[in-house]
Amino acid sequence: MSGFTLHDLQCFDAVVRAGGFQAAAAALHRSHPAVFAAVARLERQLGLELLDRSGYRVAPTAAGRSFHRRAQGLLGELQQLRAHAEHLARGEESELHIVLGDLCPRPQALAVLGRFFAQCPNTRLHLHFESVSGPRERLFDDAADLIVHRIDAGDARVDAIALGEVTMVPVVAPGFLPFPIDRAIRPERLRGLTQCVMRDSARHSPPVDYFTIDGAPQCTVADQSMKKDLIAHGLAWGHMPGFLVEEELRDGRLLSIAGRYLPGRSERVVAARRADRAHGPVAERLWTYLRTQAPQFQAALAPTARARRGATRP
Repeated sequence: MSGFTLHDLQCFDAVVRAGGFQAAAAALHRSHPAVFAAVARLERQLGLELLDRSGYRVAPTAAGRSFHRRAQGLLGELQQLRAHAEHLARGEESELHIVLGDLCPRPQALAVLGRFFAQCPNTRLHLHFESVSGPRERLFDDAADLIVHRIDAGDARVDAIALGEVTMVPVVAPGFLPFPIDRAIRPERLRGLTQCVMRDSARHSPPVDYFTIDGAPQCTVADQSMKKDLIAHGLAWGHMPGFLVEEELRDGRLLSIAGRYLPGRSERVVAARRADRAHGPVAERLWTYLRTQAPQFQAALAPTARARRGATRP
């Protein structure tokens, strides 16, 4: 069996789809004899009868149907390859790497990215989730085109779009503390209690501690959802982004212990990219799109009334 050509496959596919040689020739903008000859040549090369020509309309044989199903996959790949080549010829990126940090409002971010990349089918999105110093490290290691996380203001190497402020609230489950909640709880009173902290996903950056109490037993987690679950089940206490514990603070499943000595703090969340690097056309369109979507992030990150009030007495 000698090799067959893509042209022969395309003609066979068109005949099956159109239900006849004349209609297939019109769809392919080729002559009827050329399409007929291509299909006949394919049958000779395969040693198979692909079409039943005994009726008024040609129809695939059992072997033809089986072969056509497999051929469709190859022809689909060919179409994607052509589209990809056109995409590269326009200078557009074939892939983008984006990192979402642990303070990013994930549902809003995923919705925004989903809408954008639905319009860019030839640019593959590589999505990563990192915590603490991990997003910044990836950005400066040139392993990310864009991050959504907290980042120090004033760094000339970074362009940033402000997406909102995250209020970090120290919280406990009801009954976790062996003493009453008030606004004068000092950190040293919590030293004997397990504190839940985020695990830093950075590989080589200097370690950074947020809100940790020296000498306190710790449990570490990789994401904020696990951290909330541990705290809600009375296994530890810790600081949580206010937007993630709004419902629990409202219905009393979690209690804020914010006060004079445990004030929490606000973190500025941004979309950030390197200012000292060139960015391709898809990355530029994404950057412009994120500016228009910033109000969605700001609404999602708005501090809750419970978080703003601070300490909550049971």
